[in-house]
Amino acid sequence: MLDNISRIESNVRGYVRLFPTVFDVARGSELWDQSGRRFVDFFCGAGSLNYGHNNPRAKAALLDYISRDGIQHALDTATAAKASFVQAFEQVILQPRGMDYKLQFTGPTGTNAVEAAIKLARRKTGRSHVVAFTHAYHGHSLGALALTANSYFHDESYGSHNNVSHLPFEGFHPGLDSAALLEQMLSDGSSGLPTPAAIVLETVQGEGGVNVASDEWLRRVEACCRRHDVLLIVDDIQVGNGRTGRFFSFEQAGISPDLVCLSKSLGGGLPLSVVLIKPEHDVWQPGQHTGTFRGNNLAFVAATALLEYWRTPQLVEHIDQLRTLVESKLDDLAAAHSGLGFSRRGRGLIQGLDVGDGQLSRKILNGAFEQGLLLEACGQDDEVLKVMPALTSPTELVREGLNILSSVVANAVNASAGNSDTSVIVERPLSELGVPLPPLGALNQL
Repeated sequence: MLDNISRIESNVRGYVRLFPTVFDVARGSELWDQSGRRFVDFFCGAGSLNYGHNNPRAKAALLDYISRDGIQHALDTATAAKASFVQAFEQVILQPRGMDYKLQFTGPTGTNAVEAAIKLARRKTGRSHVVAFTHAYHGHSLGALALTANSYFHDESYGSHNNVSHLPFEGFHPGLDSAALLEQMLSDGSSGLPTPAAIVLETVQGEGGVNVASDEWLRRVEACCRRHDVLLIVDDIQVGNGRTGRFFSFEQAGISPDLVCLSKSLGGGLPLSVVLIKPEHDVWQPGQHTGTFRGNNLAFVAATALLEYWRTPQLVEHIDQLRTLVESKLDDLAAAHSGLGFSRRGRGLIQGLDVGDGQLSRKILNGAFEQGLLLEACGQDDEVLKVMPALTSPTELVREGLNILSSVVANAVNASAGNSDTSVIVERPLSELGVPLPPLGALNQL
């Protein structure tokens, strides 16, 4: 079946080359392929499955909604599903945090949320220029692609990338105060940098290598925006929805972005993208940014059910417990291979193990897949292993995945050093198709 897909599907496909199997069943943080092989999921749909596969809360709400013939497609008309989501988001997320935002439902992809945000910022300010940062990733449609820094995704045949400047993200160059440089560039009329409509940033650059901005740096960038009447856009598409430990990744820094882009895990794996807009910046006229699938009603239903996790502190506490476990294990791995320059960085449950070499990283990824663990790499040369378990993962399942990773790293390092000893083997449960799936276990307790 995989051969048939490869024969018919475009060469553009990517992740199937990293995970060469046909997946069939998924629950929580586990997947099974058609042959019955089991995988622990540290990939998490590239950050789209923070609440796990087929989350029981979302699934129950969806089954009920579909069974009663709830509205599935509605453009931007009013539906009961939308009304419930808007009310829940305001009550559970915005009001407890003292936030005042309008919600714009864009096309269903994260990149469309970014497109809408930069378009609105340009309309509000009357300026065309936008500042992004080194190692940034904001999507692949042309406006968002211009903000994305990695040259791999750029091609002259795509068209112009005008009206965007990339300045250094925090830590890009040792000893460089990039916040001070930003201030100087905006203050100096001869710097060559036009006053931008907006500055766009990720608080943790996921695809860029799990580069973490400090709270101080974020506050200084925000202050710079206020001094120069520039809108601040936070792209929280991958690292929002609890990934860093709080619902928004910027909460602990105490900043107040003008626009916030949300997508990926918001719909629990179903497509849903939102731009949060401070009311004074909502200068859209009706229909100025449209899309046939803006506001996915099935995603509204799932998202409303998943917001219930945020009514109590239990999920945040669980995330912190898993964070401690992941950080400890990755720190041990980095220390064990300090001679190769391994290091860990990250926040919450987006953690990176920098192995310093894209080829070594790929060996580890391939070995992990063979041992039943899904994860991906990021960074300039894919040299950073990205560890992103679901926020609702049972602790023992995360520990199992980390043990697999540890053994695979040791094997890959030994093989690269010419040592053929690969005696550490991790057994894969569920070896035959048809073996009953395990119970939901700890997932239901969250």
